[in-house]
Amino acid sequence: MDELLVSLRELNRRFLGLAADAGADSPLRRFAGLGDAQRSAAADCPYALFDIRFGDEVHWSQLLRDPGAWHVADAQRASPEALEFVRVALFYVWHVATSAPLRAQVLLGMSRELVTTFAGQTVDRLPSLAVLEAVQLSPRWHSCDAYWDALLGAALRPGSEALRRAQLRGIQYAAAQCLGRRTPAASSPLQSRHRGV
Repeated sequence: MDELLVSLRELNRRFLGLAADAGADSPLRRFAGLGDAQRSAAADCPYALFDIRFGDEVHWSQLLRDPGAWHVADAQRASPEALEFVRVALFYVWHVATSAPLRAQVLLGMSRELVTTFAGQTVDRLPSLAVLEAVQLSPRWHSCDAYWDALLGAALRPGSEALRRAQLRGIQYAAAQCLGRRTPAASSPLQSRHRGV
């Protein structure tokens, strides 16, 4: 059994459980009425459903390379549930970055450089990072309503072919994200259709 995926699916399930507290304009809000079995079905994806600005290499590089710039006391406050989730999620991110750096790129949407920078952190720095970054927690591909609608529809019918199609769509988005970073001058049809995903 792949422990990284088991843990990631549990994180996805916990993330979807935060739906009741999500803002009205968040795709996550759509999942507020799901039961446990439906939420588990939606969470059963081989990639993160959550994002903490992992696509923003500049933001994270500045934060991780200059610990003197951290001002935890000045951090915006997130809900206790979101903060606890981000604490666990950042430990997972650090673990994947240190143990399976290539997988971190697709599972989490991080660049190779950011994975390397994250892997260079010590575990004792993660709690402060969580406090600073908890307000950044959002659904991955938050502006892609088609993805979130497909995932929600599939979750309402667990075990359906629609769930596998929704998962595949996320794999395609994750791959396009990685390919877009490696070949910035090239534009695949998938990237063109889903720019900003």
